[in-house]
Amino acid sequence: MTKRSTKDRILDAAEALFALNGSSGASLRAITQRAKVNLAAVHYHFGSKDRLLEAVLARRLLPLNTERIRRLENYQKEAGRKKVRLENVIEAMVGPALRLSRDENEGGRIFMRLLGRLVLEPDARIQNLLTGQFETVLEKFMPSLTVALPHLSPKDFFWRLHFLVGSMAHTMADSERIRLISGGVCDPDDTEGTVQCLVTFLCGGLRAK
Repeated sequence: MTKRSTKDRILDAAEALFALNGSSGASLRAITQRAKVNLAAVHYHFGSKDRLLEAVLARRLLPLNTERIRRLENYQKEAGRKKVRLENVIEAMVGPALRLSRDENEGGRIFMRLLGRLVLEPDARIQNLLTGQFETVLEKFMPSLTVALPHLSPKDFFWRLHFLVGSMAHTMADSERIRLISGGVCDPDDTEGTVQCLVTFLCGGLRAK
């Protein structure tokens, strides 16, 4: 088994404790105890708790957003001069996120729990950080989305995008509930089936007139 570096151990510990207690409730002392490092190691690698939180988010979100953009660009190449199908645009946006939420090797449920907590925190700096990450993706997706949805006014477009993000976030953060309320008919461990169901639902709402 590969030994985790000091930096990775700090990130792992911080991710788990930020998810459990929120950014304000997780102390550096608790993080260093969990990571089995001293405080100097945190300051050396990250400088401060705020910078540590940024690094925790970037470790998961940057590869996620890279994969989203890669998938969109592949769909664009396949479409050639034709417009990209809305289903493909939405799959490129939500598919990588749902796959990450079920991948325990890449943080999985712990990271989804962390995002769920941060979205509700009244800290403007955290909200700006999260918004900035999503705006980077949205900038790449906007041309394909607007071409696929020419009937929507700007107001309707952004409301429906807001609902899209909410549906995606709820599905990632609370996937086990569907197993319970469906009596086991719906299986959140079927990641690709979940992606397809969500894409179908979102495209129906986005296309509605």
